[in-house]
Amino acid sequence: MWIADGWNDYEVIDCSNGEKLERWGEYKLVRPDPQVLWDTPKKNPAWKKPNAHYHRSSKGGGEWEFFDLPKQWQIHYKDLSFNLQPFNFKHTGLFPEQATNWDWFSDKIKKAGRPVKVLNLFAYTGGATCAAAKAGASVTHVDASKGMVTWAKENAALSGLSDAPIRWIVDDCVKFVEREMRRGNKYDAIIMDPPSYGRGPKGEIWKIEEQIYPFIKLCTQILSKEAVFFLINSYTTGLQPAVLSYMIGTAIVPEFGGSVEAQEVGLPVSGNGLVLPCGASGRWSKK
Repeated sequence: MWIADGWNDYEVIDCSNGEKLERWGEYKLVRPDPQVLWDTPKKNPAWKKPNAHYHRSSKGGGEWEFFDLPKQWQIHYKDLSFNLQPFNFKHTGLFPEQATNWDWFSDKIKKAGRPVKVLNLFAYTGGATCAAAKAGASVTHVDASKGMVTWAKENAALSGLSDAPIRWIVDDCVKFVEREMRRGNKYDAIIMDPPSYGRGPKGEIWKIEEQIYPFIKLCTQILSKEAVFFLINSYTTGLQPAVLSYMIGTAIVPEFGGSVEAQEVGLPVSGNGLVLPCGASGRWSKK
């Protein structure tokens, strides 16, 4: 498992009975987590006095209960800074487990010894975009949500990247890649964090199990011959590490060589020594 254990501002304190107790900077949140199937005593006092608690509804969805939490606050990872805020479906605007991938590809970018063009698809609030830009890459950030792209720009500014070579694109990711193919544009690295289900800005429907492999193959058409890495993140239980490895291996390795690794991604739990699983990632690189 690849473990994001480099955080100072974020911590999973404990997890039990379908929930996790987290520290985001100085604030403690309780949020549901479908991976937490065990039930152990909730001894930490913060379980009873968090700053906010997201309650899942038996009818689907859920809602926040706030006690003492600002509408927005910041946390930091190494030399990166991020705005956080609670929004409707339990999220805060950042997936901390992805820091293990940020570290991996940042090292690849720095060691490339040349300019690296990165394409970040389904780019959300820009954690990977900021990490890649901070490592010295030029980045094209693509997300179908205008609000998420605006948030990502704010994170870039907070991280001292206002003048970094980042292109901000609000578009359906599949259609953007198809246009880049027609334009003849190439990228040295591609990052994608596809949702299980989503809609593009014009109602385009995305279902990951049906579309992810054809999309990976499509993306190979805009990989440069000197490509450095390819990264896929998945929170969908059906896309296990082996599946990610096989998809990347069959789509990329025959033409570009290199090697593939895939693992679960996780966060250390400080209160009990466990590691909380947070999906999986597949990585291709030239080594």
